[in-house]
Amino acid sequence: MSIVDPLKHEIWRRFVREGVLDHGRMNKRIEESWYICRRQNVDPYDGKGRIVLDSQLLTERRKKNQRLLQIAAPILGHLEKVFQETKSILLLADSNGYVLYMNGHKQAMNKAEAIKFIEGVKWTEDEVGTNAIGTTLRIREPITVTGLEHYSLASQQWVCSATPIYDEKKELVGIIDLSYPIDCSQFSNHALATVVAAAYTIEQQFHMRKKDDMLELLKYSSKVKNPHFPSMICDDQGKIVWINHCLRSFFASMMDQPLEEICDKNLRIKTKTPIFSSIYHDLIGYEVTLQKTNHHEAFPFPTTIYHFEGVVGKSLSFQNLLKICEKVAKTESTVCIMGETGTGKELIARSIHQNSVRKNEPFVAVNCGAIPKELIGSELFGYVDGAFTGAKRTGHKGKFVQADGGTIFLDEIGEIPSEMQVALLRVLQEKEVVPIGGEKPVPVDIRVITATHRNLYKLVKEGKLREDLFYRIYVCTLNVPPLRERKEDIPFFIEYYCQKNDWLISFPDDVIQLFSAYHWPGNIRELFNVLERIRVEYGDRIPSISHLKSMLIAWEQEQENSETFHKGNLSYRDQLERERILNMLKKTNGNIGEAAAALNISRSTLYRKLKKYKLS
Repeated sequence: MSIVDPLKHEIWRRFVREGVLDHGRMNKRIEESWYICRRQNVDPYDGKGRIVLDSQLLTERRKKNQRLLQIAAPILGHLEKVFQETKSILLLADSNGYVLYMNGHKQAMNKAEAIKFIEGVKWTEDEVGTNAIGTTLRIREPITVTGLEHYSLASQQWVCSATPIYDEKKELVGIIDLSYPIDCSQFSNHALATVVAAAYTIEQQFHMRKKDDMLELLKYSSKVKNPHFPSMICDDQGKIVWINHCLRSFFASMMDQPLEEICDKNLRIKTKTPIFSSIYHDLIGYEVTLQKTNHHEAFPFPTTIYHFEGVVGKSLSFQNLLKICEKVAKTESTVCIMGETGTGKELIARSIHQNSVRKNEPFVAVNCGAIPKELIGSELFGYVDGAFTGAKRTGHKGKFVQADGGTIFLDEIGEIPSEMQVALLRVLQEKEVVPIGGEKPVPVDIRVITATHRNLYKLVKEGKLREDLFYRIYVCTLNVPPLRERKEDIPFFIEYYCQKNDWLISFPDDVIQLFSAYHWPGNIRELFNVLERIRVEYGDRIPSISHLKSMLIAWEQEQENSETFHKGNLSYRDQLERERILNMLKKTNGNIGEAAAALNISRSTLYRKLKKYKLS
């Protein structure tokens, strides 16, 4: 018997048609996801899998996640026996939403295949709408998505329960999901509890395997050559686990210290050889040799122990930025990071946190532009039991409380609603939070880092940002250079992407020249998206230059603009922005709301730009 909720169906139809939602009738997480899907232009009338890895790419991705698969295999096998009589499917996805493994009842598998819900598919919110796997990836919480709670039609005949899996470093490594047709309700009350218990068991195995890795590293030390040369072994996080006698005489204590804190201007890394697990074949550590440096020798950037988990490259502009970050990291000052979308502002914020005294405490990132204004208050400040209809009985700790002792990163701070600015100002001034529906303030010890791609001072003059809040957050400012101002780093970004994805390919000079000639309006994010598309569509082959140009969104517009660069009244950057807006309006058939959401700006800002560029 198919379960159909006519009331919810009308709610869904009205939302996809008008963007209007009755907030009191839905799970807040589902409601939030619907808004995000609508802003990202997910097709509610489709929802079938679009990106499916071919057999070679799926094999490569499974190899990359071999540890997760090997640890999870016996646990998944046990669950399959438990549910073998039910019309269900058990799935394991990686941290990017690609389904690595699925197995279950033949009838359910056939039904899933009809919507391209198969091994190798990318099952994320931006691809197929609200769903248990994709939504869990975003919220990092267990969730069940039932029937019409799915944003897109293809999944609305399913009930799916999913939960995240974390490794011993508390990093998200995958998602476990149990899915079944909506008319099979014999175990609906137990599905979520089952996958949560399975995830917990897998996570405990990760902790046990970490100890095995440590034993393997210590065994490896017996194979280290050149016993009279300063050598050490670190784990995959750079923590020293073994040193030879040369270093024992050089340092009183190095064990358990981060490698970066040992090296200074008198000591530097000569070689760093990766060590791979003999069981899982993934990286478990490094064999490192050191050497003294000459005081008069020119030492390459960086000369400090500032650690940045990203691509530094050769560009002077970014090296100078990291030097400023190093100074800022040592302070407790509020930081405002300025830069275009896709330049890596969150990566900068994380590096400041990781190099500060708060590095062992939480880093909580919040995208203020991605949260509906109806939800941002409860998301930031939390709420108490009974604060509103649908509130959890236990209440909810907001992001500020979650970040207590550490750093909170407020991305797109320029998008925060005016009614929330007063409450935010109070947190910054008083260092305390009053949850929604509560009376007693909760003290918080946090460092605040904000980021924006907008001109905050201009927002103040327009009355969209409180002046007192502006001066609270606009203290230490950092400007992240766009990719077009650090094009000499493009080869380093390509190399980084290829290594991260185990992609054995070499781009010829003409491709590198093409990438260097392009202006990258989407910055590093756009570059990685293009590389991802090449990897998925072409594998280890190099597409032609004409095909590559077709992948570069604004290539034709850039060529046209370059011919008239000095002729118009607009700057080159303004011309590019005008073209992006014009293209988005064409794509959305003139829908201002959809265009503004896709451009990641407010309606009022879009109207102002339309007037500025004479497009209205």
